[in-house]
Amino acid sequence: MDPKLKDSENPSGPVILKSGYKIWVERGLCIGAATCIAVSPKVYVLDKEAKAIILDSADEDTIENIIESAKACPVAAIIIEDAQGNRIFPK
Repeated sequence: MDPKLKDSENPSGPVILKSGYKIWVERGLCIGAATCIAVSPKVYVLDKEAKAIILDSADEDTIENIIESAKACPVAAIIIEDAQGNRIFPK
């Protein structure tokens, strides 16, 4: 069964969370290390190409934990912006 995605047209985002934050995964950078999943299993899953994609359940996680998942990525492939478009991570 396929996971329920936040945006099936753009599985790696960008997506806007209910909190107003925007997150996305730079597919060209993602190496499938899955550290993001270890930190935020409600937010990410790997697709058939071993690239992180964003789950519909992402809104169930805290933005603090999502930022920690981005920091855990060894190649900084997860980008987070606040509701005003300011880059939160990576700086």
